[in-house]
Amino acid sequence: MEEDTITNPAPGSPITISHLLGFFALSTALLLSVWDIRLSTIPLAFFVLSSFIAPFFTSISYFLPVITCGKSSEKAVSLTFDDGPDPVSTPALLNLLKNKNILATFFVTGENASRHPDLIQAILRQGHTIGNHSYHHDPLIMLKNSKRLFQEIQLAQDILKTFGIHTLAFRPPAGITNPKLGKILSGLGMYCVNYSCRAFDMGNRRIQNLSGKILRKIQPGDIVLLHDIIPAKEKKQWMLKWLVEIEGIVDGIQKKGWEVIPLANLIHRPVMKSIRKVTDAPHHECPNLES
Repeated sequence: MEEDTITNPAPGSPITISHLLGFFALSTALLLSVWDIRLSTIPLAFFVLSSFIAPFFTSISYFLPVITCGKSSEKAVSLTFDDGPDPVSTPALLNLLKNKNILATFFVTGENASRHPDLIQAILRQGHTIGNHSYHHDPLIMLKNSKRLFQEIQLAQDILKTFGIHTLAFRPPAGITNPKLGKILSGLGMYCVNYSCRAFDMGNRRIQNLSGKILRKIQPGDIVLLHDIIPAKEKKQWMLKWLVEIEGIVDGIQKKGWEVIPLANLIHRPVMKSIRKVTDAPHHECPNLES
């Protein structure tokens, strides 16, 4: 399938900050060129610099609409867990969430979902929702071409369809976007979700005072970024500390008088939908994606 057939934008693609800023930069450059052609490079250089820097600010809808929070008037937040499922952390996390009567959203990678189908089923049985977090979780995927980016998202979708779900919410690795992502998601009927509150835990490599960091900055309507993965070489003692921190986050939110609600309820959009199960079983081999 050709690249331009898989990334066609849906009709009525929204005007984004990059469109407006690009129009402003071009218009300003044309006006300045009347006085001095050299001056016209200033707004154009500013636009190029902005386009390079803005995607690293995960709360900015620069290249495409990005949902980062719900309404601040609601005394509620949502918990999201990235990078799983993990055979060590996920069962313990599910048990904690069940005991706390909390429903969360798991942004899983296709690779881990394929390796641990039983954990995906456990997440769904408990009533949680699942989002797409790409297949490999390559932090540099936004530097790759459109075809590779599409494959990363679509392959994860295909894996998750075998569990009878079609995910609508996509969270890019590291929260970074690019000019191509909006067209791809639009063509797949998906949307982008990032977050408004995080502790910079580096994929659970920094869990010391995780709850304190979150609770100091959390606000009503926040989408909280956490991780469902155990770092390499960590042991049982790490797991106990991590669970204490997660429980502390939940307890601290409730002490503020706020609710922890499903992401779909916070943003008023479905995160996934049920479909007829694909008969093919999830495969476990790492695919060789085209570059």
